[in-house]
Amino acid sequence: MENTNFAVDKILELCKIPSPTGFTHDICKHIAEELSKMGFEPKFSRKGSVSACLGGEGEHLVLAAHVDTLGLMVRSIKSNGCLRFTMLGGFPANNIEQENVTVHTRDDKTYTGTVYINEPAVHVNRDSGGAKRNDEGMEIVLDEIVKTRDETLALGISSGDFVSLDPRCILTPSGFIKSRHLDDKASAGILLALAKEIADKKLSPKRKISILFTTYEEVGHGASSGFADDTVEMISVDMGAIGDDLQTDEYKVSICAKDSGGPYNYEVTTALINLAKELKLDYAMDIYPFYGSDVEAALRAGYDIKHALIGPGVFASHGYERTHTKAVDNTLKLLRAYIGA
Repeated sequence: MENTNFAVDKILELCKIPSPTGFTHDICKHIAEELSKMGFEPKFSRKGSVSACLGGEGEHLVLAAHVDTLGLMVRSIKSNGCLRFTMLGGFPANNIEQENVTVHTRDDKTYTGTVYINEPAVHVNRDSGGAKRNDEGMEIVLDEIVKTRDETLALGISSGDFVSLDPRCILTPSGFIKSRHLDDKASAGILLALAKEIADKKLSPKRKISILFTTYEEVGHGASSGFADDTVEMISVDMGAIGDDLQTDEYKVSICAKDSGGPYNYEVTTALINLAKELKLDYAMDIYPFYGSDVEAALRAGYDIKHALIGPGVFASHGYERTHTKAVDNTLKLLRAYIGA
């Protein structure tokens, strides 16, 4: 469990670094520094993704996780000094009602605030429960003494500023990890743990292995570029969705057979399933109806690669999410076995 504990520490660490899609420079710099400390040579793509070759020879396998998250951007400043927002990524607006946020200005200032519906007081607004939760019916109320648009402008806040959501990171004594942005920082932490095992010479790759931490996944083009042309196979290490008729839960490693982009590669997916069975891992194979992954962005960009998708089961996706250290452990074990000699 030592390396699983390392993965959990990294997950919590990454979740606390603001990185709404399009505003990922700090987390990518952090990941590059972590990889450098391990002795690897990280590289940045032009749009900010971080990659590193972990060693090995033979057919090149890339393991990809994304570090961009859901978030907001300032759409406009209202006459009352509050902020109208636009959403970054796909999620219902009620998922962020009464969430604390941080506004990041273009000159590196930060201001805190909270997302509320307009007129949130139930003692005043009889229809507060039925009010529409969208960018017209909600606003960001700043933790600053501002009552007009001009007073907010004077702070240096403007349209186009990024807004990050408070992750509210918690690790419970029973092993649950509760946080926003476990999609996909749970898997990013797992890949850092895998890199550490190779760096510590506790794991020897049986083929050429690279890891890729992408940006812009939440808006659909994360892995459309940024990895080597000799890549033969790519596994998107993302979250496993939980709900309805699916078998994945917060303790399993999820193997996806099909999502909204179609079926995953038969050969690779079957190999992962057989390995999970052989290792007696707690796993599930599922189909996600409303899901797209980084590896599909690579395929649409024209890369001729085999592709698969696995990851820890995550409850309440694109909300205040939850997984368990057992899911982290099962995912790490499957990846370790798949790449190791």
